[in-house]
Amino acid sequence: MDNNLKIAITAAIEAGKEILKIYHSEDFEVELKADKSPLTKADVASHNVIMTHLKSTNIPVLSEEGKSIAYNERKNWNKLWIVDPIDGTKEFIKRNGEFTVNIALIENQKTVAGVIYVPVLNDLYFSTIEIGAFKVKVNLEDYKTDNLIRSGKKLPLEREDKTFTIVASRSHMSPETETYVNEKRIENGNINLISKGSSLKLCMVAEGQADCYPRFAPTMEWDTAAGQAICEHAGFEVIDWNTKEPILYNREELLNSWFLVK
Repeated sequence: MDNNLKIAITAAIEAGKEILKIYHSEDFEVELKADKSPLTKADVASHNVIMTHLKSTNIPVLSEEGKSIAYNERKNWNKLWIVDPIDGTKEFIKRNGEFTVNIALIENQKTVAGVIYVPVLNDLYFSTIEIGAFKVKVNLEDYKTDNLIRSGKKLPLEREDKTFTIVASRSHMSPETETYVNEKRIENGNINLISKGSSLKLCMVAEGQADCYPRFAPTMEWDTAAGQAICEHAGFEVIDWNTKEPILYNREELLNSWFLVK
């Protein structure tokens, strides 16, 4: 496990470097995929870097920017990587910094390791089922993966403001989410509501900065796998709204149900 974690961390950081080169360039082209979601050359560059690193593990990869893999082929994978080369492409395009690189290791449909790197902030979140979840700052000029793993701060961290805090999507605020927020307002009185892009919302719960993240709008497996790993390994739950159980991965239908992180 340890070696797989190191490889995933290196893959995420090196992909982040490529993303930042494009992010800070004068302009980047945006294409629309078949489902009308945006794609930039940073998504593709990140995917290629990650695939190069993960290849050495001999574990199959399901990536948002990879070729579509039929369920018949995937269903026998009891272990796989699930990757989102840029989670929050819309935020990348807006240049607001709220995008991440997500890499998760799944075994028997459950999260066993997660890595989320936030290129603009140099924040790295990582977790395994054995060691728990951690956060650390990355110095891109000179980092050693072993040192990062050793110096990570265990999640959740203490937070000063104890006001009940809900984190919600910046780009996908649904009426159902607003209803949930209003219910929590009645229960708790004063609440904080924070909007964030990408898997940063899951990271905020894992870190202890938010009490819950309701997601009553569509997501895909690669949007949530790494964040779910980090949340679960920090002691939180990511519950499928339909089954009332933790989200399972490598399903025939890659579209997630609504879920709640708490």
